[in-house]
Amino acid sequence: MSTPTTESAPGTSGEPTPPRPNLALDGRTWREVAYLLANLPCTIVGFVYAVTLLALGGGLAVTVIGLPLLALALGGARLLGRFERGRARRLLGVRVDEPSRLPRGKGGGLGGVWQALRDPVGWRAMLFSLMRLPWGVLTFSLTLVGLLVLWPVLPFVVRLLADADRAMVRGLLSPSDELERRIAELESDRGVVVDTAAADLRRIERDLHDGAQARLVNLAMGLGLAKEKLAEGTADATVAAMVDEAHGEVKLALQELRDLARGIHPAVLTDRGLGAALRSLGGRCTVPVRSSVDLPERPAAAIEGIAYFTVSELLQNISKHSGARSASVEVWRTGDRLLLRVEDDGRGGAAPAGGTGLAGLAERLDAVDGVFTLTSPEGGPTVAVAELPWRARPATEQP
Repeated sequence: MSTPTTESAPGTSGEPTPPRPNLALDGRTWREVAYLLANLPCTIVGFVYAVTLLALGGGLAVTVIGLPLLALALGGARLLGRFERGRARRLLGVRVDEPSRLPRGKGGGLGGVWQALRDPVGWRAMLFSLMRLPWGVLTFSLTLVGLLVLWPVLPFVVRLLADADRAMVRGLLSPSDELERRIAELESDRGVVVDTAAADLRRIERDLHDGAQARLVNLAMGLGLAKEKLAEGTADATVAAMVDEAHGEVKLALQELRDLARGIHPAVLTDRGLGAALRSLGGRCTVPVRSSVDLPERPAAAIEGIAYFTVSELLQNISKHSGARSASVEVWRTGDRLLLRVEDDGRGGAAPAGGTGLAGLAERLDAVDGVFTLTSPEGGPTVAVAELPWRARPATEQP
């Protein structure tokens, strides 16, 4: 005799029902999934870029375009590294500082190429692009399999892979803390040196004005009175001639001292700022100069002085070498940079290697992290642009 069997509804029998997996993923996990799935196309692009440019640059290294091509490849790798840092920051929450910008190389184009080839940031970014292709394939495959088949363990797999990605980004794309600290110290020290030098120049100017120049003024006045007394009497003509000659020499010495003091740090720059000083420069130039200065406030005295002497050097070159009929000077601020633009309608053909002082001008600007560019085709016009870091004028330097 058979016993009838009955089916019970799920959950009504005494046996426990297996728990259903939690299919809801939090926002962090979904962002990590998006990052890991995007690894494949991103790593393919980076790998193809790195292999192609390195192969071309290395193969052509014996030619004139090989090393510049490698330098260009490293510059592009920097941009890829910036993109990867941004992707990791948005999707993985990795806070990685941007490395310092590549310093401007000295010596023209070759200096820039050499500077780029020695850039550790570019080489680390290139290594990152090369080693990421197999990792991108692996993370894409595991994440896709987890989404389709292994859903219950997907959060654990994704978290493990994402943590490995975070470690790679921090290890290869983050700047060296010690190197960045040293760079910041050197930039600070350089600013202190420049400010100290500018302060010393102003002190020399004051000493010349208040010391030797004042004594020579008194001497000139005394000699002038003696000359008048001699002219009234019957003194020997030789004595009168000697006094007259000494008086002339003293006046020449005074003029030389005034020119020297103006060359060290012009009083109009200290008292009235860059706009008035540049208008004064333009007035003394042999070529008519139109000046335009648009600055909301005065920069630090050291930067102001460098800007003044940069324009002074350029106007001297225009007067001596350009054959120009007119020139213009423009000064303005953009963000944290002070920009100068000097243009003339002369014959053109100016070059830093032409013995006109332009090479030394570029070196002086480079000492304060400035940039100097010159465009001077044959027939003109000549356009010189100088870019200086903007530093606010401290209260101790206020006139």
